[in-house]
Amino acid sequence: MFYKINFLTKILCFTLFFAYSPSLFSQKIAPDIYVIKFKDKKHNIYHTDKPEEFLSAEALERRKRFSIPVTSEDLPVSKAYMDKIEDMGFQIYATSKWLNSVLVFSKDSTLWSKAQKLDFVASESPKKKSKKRTKLSRRKKINIEGTQEDHCNLKYGKSKRQITMLHLENLHNKGYLGEGIRIALLDAGFYNVDSITGFDSLRTNKQILGTKDFVDRENEVYRNGSHGMNALSTIAGYIPGKFIGSAPKASFWLLRTEDGKSETPAEEYYWAAAAEFADSCGVDMIHSSLGYNNFDDKNLSYTYSDMNGDIAISTIAADIAASKGILVTISAGNEGNDPWKYISAPADADSVLAVGAVNMDGSIARFSSHGPTSDGRIKPDALAHGSFVFVLGKKGKPRLASGTSFSAPLLAGAVACLWQANPECSNMEIIEAIQKSGKRYLKPDSKYGYGLPNIDKADKYLKSKKKKEGKRKRL
Repeated sequence: MFYKINFLTKILCFTLFFAYSPSLFSQKIAPDIYVIKFKDKKHNIYHTDKPEEFLSAEALERRKRFSIPVTSEDLPVSKAYMDKIEDMGFQIYATSKWLNSVLVFSKDSTLWSKAQKLDFVASESPKKKSKKRTKLSRRKKINIEGTQEDHCNLKYGKSKRQITMLHLENLHNKGYLGEGIRIALLDAGFYNVDSITGFDSLRTNKQILGTKDFVDRENEVYRNGSHGMNALSTIAGYIPGKFIGSAPKASFWLLRTEDGKSETPAEEYYWAAAAEFADSCGVDMIHSSLGYNNFDDKNLSYTYSDMNGDIAISTIAADIAASKGILVTISAGNEGNDPWKYISAPADADSVLAVGAVNMDGSIARFSSHGPTSDGRIKPDALAHGSFVFVLGKKGKPRLASGTSFSAPLLAGAVACLWQANPECSNMEIIEAIQKSGKRYLKPDSKYGYGLPNIDKADKYLKSKKKKEGKRKRL
């Protein structure tokens, strides 16, 4: 569903528990579409001692930078197992090495019962998983003042207000525009990004690193929906004097994972596959303005109790991406006025930055989905302007739109600039700084979360923190 309107100790929350997850076993998830979960990765042609054969140099550099080991989780799914599945007559739609699964298609229902009997396939019996989380430190106020002046060297045009609400202009004035930060956008389609004037600089400067359609299994993403294009524009649109995004110098992978013709868990597997692909390509960030709770088959829909950070397929994939050093930003959702009301997966993940929306005056947008997660964690993690915010339309002209689909990428771009300015920080340190700079950090609630962040304040906090750490090391 898209919305219109030491390193690992940073993973959030506080307890040891057991959770049931559909990603742990094989099942039917849509008409003629099945997930087959493998028990292991035996007979693999790849080995963890030669990661350069399945991970890019950039992906390995990220792991080295944050002391993250390459494990069997990083190994591709066993080709020997996939070959056997295909030989049976299944067509493989997607693979997930993190979930050790394949998404397959067949109109022959008898194949499914045969596949379940294979000795390397995990049964339908639900299993339990445990996850230990570390305790959050006590909240302390940041005794650093951010810039209050509204001085902009860039000619933002209609996007000025949404930029200055985040106090991002100071980093922009210093030349931090996201350059060198690689962002993967997982969305529904990027209509006309290859021709719209507002993306000329992306094409001229080769800031589009590549494209891939995980739904139709091709590389064309420019003739599908415009939702991803709208979201991208809040980050990368660049028409001086008329419209400038929050990180116009960042580089992008444009990945389509959303199928507009149906709502099934298959889209979550496309999402997981795209996140894995992005990791392998060496991205620094993943942004997605997508969310999952309600499916065409109501028996497969999630409940609020499932929004605990450990159940939804996309949530598990998002947290694994974060464990690889990737900073993941997610739109909180637009269900604030609906019976559901709460955030959707993967915004419930422990280690992602879930972003809600505010009006121009800073008050919460009525549609912005609420927290907390069902296990009691604060969500959203941050906010940005999302009610009547400017985006680029199909013809490349600035127009108004509403939704956390646009507040979230707007903040994602700001995060890219902040990370460019503080490259020694980990993904979780950046998220922590965003949270701590929030207006409501000391008194978060279920609607505002930690509140509207001050990017300039977050930057000063990170620099002060690193300076103190440097002094301690010298003592």
